[in-house]
Amino acid sequence: MDVLFGELPGKIHPVVIMGSLINFFKKKFINIKNWASGLMLVLCTSVISSVLLLIIYTIIKNNIILLFLVFSILLSSTFSVKMLLQTAIDVKNDLDNDIKKARKSVSYLVSRNTEDLSECFIVSAVIESLTENITDSYVAPIFYYIIFAIFILFYPVHLKLYLLLLVPMLYRLSNTHDAMLGYKTQELIYIGFLPAKIDDILNYIPSRIAGLFIVMSAYLLNLDGKNSFKIMMRDARKCPSPNSGYTMASTAGALNIQLIKKDTYILGDNNKIITANDISSAVKLSKLSIILFTLTIICLFILIYVIL
Repeated sequence: MDVLFGELPGKIHPVVIMGSLINFFKKKFINIKNWASGLMLVLCTSVISSVLLLIIYTIIKNNIILLFLVFSILLSSTFSVKMLLQTAIDVKNDLDNDIKKARKSVSYLVSRNTEDLSECFIVSAVIESLTENITDSYVAPIFYYIIFAIFILFYPVHLKLYLLLLVPMLYRLSNTHDAMLGYKTQELIYIGFLPAKIDDILNYIPSRIAGLFIVMSAYLLNLDGKNSFKIMMRDARKCPSPNSGYTMASTAGALNIQLIKKDTYILGDNNKIITANDISSAVKLSKLSIILFTLTIICLFILIYVIL
């Protein structure tokens, strides 16, 4: 569904609804100047999201066709493959035609000032955004979905389909908390502290798994797989986030380029001049990583199911 149709319309997209909930409770708790503000926001948005999902499940659970359709649509909304890859391709196309348009396009992907970025820094920003979001936009929600699916095999529980969908939904909610609040600004330093830490914890394992799949994909695409692993192990911890560097650094190593965010980090070695064509290579690398991860996780689930 995601590959064929992409994202749901904004008005009914669960992530957009989550964002509205977060904004509502942000206004309620923002003036509490300690970490408890973030805790209350996380609890309120999590409870309301869980209840809304339970209401939907209760309405559709007795119609197997409707249940399958709605379950699939809601699950597909917890990850984003088509938009993730297409966004990078779109900026590359803009860069081929008009650097000013490319600067504008990339400003929607990154938090840095893009008005005066040169071509190499635009390319770097696009590849950083693309590869960092492999974890958030696909690997992590599917990882938790499958882990809980395996748990249900061992311990059949009541409302298991509801709980199975709730897990990736709550991950996406946590990720949205971090995207909206996880900044060390004067306004958000307190309310964003706990949401950012929760997101760091949830992404700890998936980010490292995603980095390894980048390395494997580099070997299969005849890129520099050895260097991909080397740079991942050397540079991944240079990023302020404990997780985002694993996919970015492994990509930099695979393409033999440097990814640079001014005054923040430098990933990889300056072995060649970075160009717009590196975006295309990064898209191919990301796409194969997602495919390999998907096949691996499906095979793992089938193997465990057959053994049981």
